[in-house]
Amino acid sequence: MVSLKQRRQSGFTIVELLIVIVIIGILATLVIVTFSGVQQKARDTERKTDINSVQKQLEAFYANKGYYPPAVDLNAASWRSTNEVRLDTKALADPSTSATTTLLVGVAGGANSTKQYYYQAYSDAAKTTTCTETAGTQCLGFTVSANLENTSGGATYSQSSN
Repeated sequence: MVSLKQRRQSGFTIVELLIVIVIIGILATLVIVTFSGVQQKARDTERKTDINSVQKQLEAFYANKGYYPPAVDLNAASWRSTNEVRLDTKALADPSTSATTTLLVGVAGGANSTKQYYYQAYSDAAKTTTCTETAGTQCLGFTVSANLENTSGGATYSQSSN
């Protein structure tokens, strides 16, 4: 007669396999969420760098000309090269998309709160009156900003004229 101990086969039960699959799934989810957060932080860092670059170029332009350009001028590549505003088109495009290479006119975080860059020029140094968006207009102040991605409240990063 064959005893039970001899007939028993070695291997994993379904319960053990399910536990291992669940643990692997949890670990994979944690890795994906962490990686996604790191990518968002990297894109936000690039946004801040771009905004700082735009602000420095606008301040250099102001030091030479005595006024800030309206968005219609700043968005024109030919105007930028003529006036020695050294902004690469990549600095005007949000890192999460290459759909736009212009600074949008308006305030960040408004109705169109997608991840894009915004430029608002002002006709007074107190930044209360919007500068008309006509080529050749001389503006006295500005705010350039971007909507950040890795924040819960949809925060913006802004730089303004001094």
